[in-house]
Amino acid sequence: MTDTFTHKCPNCGGPLLFDPKDQKFHCEYCLSVYTEAEVTAYEASQRDAHLEKNTDQTYESDLTFTADSQVDEMTVEEKSAFKEASGTDTMDEDTLEGAMELFDCPSCGAQIVTEATTAATYCYYCHNPVVLSGRLSGKFLPEKVLPFAIEKEEAVEKFLAWAKKKWFIPKDFFNKEQIDKMTGVYFPYWVVDAQIDGQMSGLGTTIRIWRIGDIEYTETKQFDVQRQGKISFKELIKNALSKNVQQKMVEAVQPFLLDKAVSFKSQYLAGFQAEKRDIEYEAIQQSIQNELKEYSESILRDTASGYTTLTKLRTDISLDNEKNHYMLLPIWVVTYRSNDQSKKVYYYAMNGQTGKVSGILPISYKRLGLFTFGIFATILAIFLIGGWFI
Repeated sequence: MTDTFTHKCPNCGGPLLFDPKDQKFHCEYCLSVYTEAEVTAYEASQRDAHLEKNTDQTYESDLTFTADSQVDEMTVEEKSAFKEASGTDTMDEDTLEGAMELFDCPSCGAQIVTEATTAATYCYYCHNPVVLSGRLSGKFLPEKVLPFAIEKEEAVEKFLAWAKKKWFIPKDFFNKEQIDKMTGVYFPYWVVDAQIDGQMSGLGTTIRIWRIGDIEYTETKQFDVQRQGKISFKELIKNALSKNVQQKMVEAVQPFLLDKAVSFKSQYLAGFQAEKRDIEYEAIQQSIQNELKEYSESILRDTASGYTTLTKLRTDISLDNEKNHYMLLPIWVVTYRSNDQSKKVYYYAMNGQTGKVSGILPISYKRLGLFTFGIFATILAIFLIGGWFI
């Protein structure tokens, strides 16, 4: 059973939101500001008081609702909105039902529609942040979270500054309503540290050519090349969410400043969306090990420089130590659906700490055509005027 809750202000009971600018928790109602330690202490005291009052009951928040009995009651518009928001546009009704779950909002009681991997979201009615704690507990409890360092206003500014450097972008791309859809999401990742013991041997050949008078000399030398060493890999980041089809785009916003990660507390999710992992480490472990070995072989080869050729290479790579950590990393995401006949959807990601942006911008072929025609008309005018004076 998944508990749903909202982090409440100790002063007025309003919802708390995490502010990336000062790394503290703000109440928009009474304007109180709290540190993570203050929020944690307050919630611990609330739980203790509740347990003392109800010693014969197990403390729980709100009850979970299964989607199967509720989905049919959704309107066409609600289903369409869910599909667009969750990237499940191509799902049929039966598959869609299996992808959705419904919960009660702990603040207003309205039903919240989520995907199976959603761990934090907003209530569409009262707009209060909601955390689905059962999805971030037990084996799904992240070890660390890297808090957002860029707030939404700054993220929008950085995104627009990046986009405006490009030419021929459709005007509706910069529509305020479009940009306001930018959403902060904590995505799940496996972070891997490893120690490699590597050896390499090969035949190195050097060739030197010189000329004295009419005679050309060639000197060939061959060497037995041996390399051996220990290689350390730190913070290799791998996706832990199968629906993240735009993973290459997300990888392009690396690196993340993982030294600023903190022990996981659900308070950091307040005001953002979050996903839980659905890819276990065992499923990708072999590919990660192969990748580490390829990196190691490349590093050993690079140390054997200065030879004209390097042949008969033999390598022995062994993995001495391998550790993985489950973390939530901050990414601002925004989508754009073109107004042309294709209705193509473009995805963009921004590193929630550094502001680095990734994504392919759309092109307005109408604007490109007008620009090209303008250049052609200008060149033609210059040619005609020049010919007239001649």
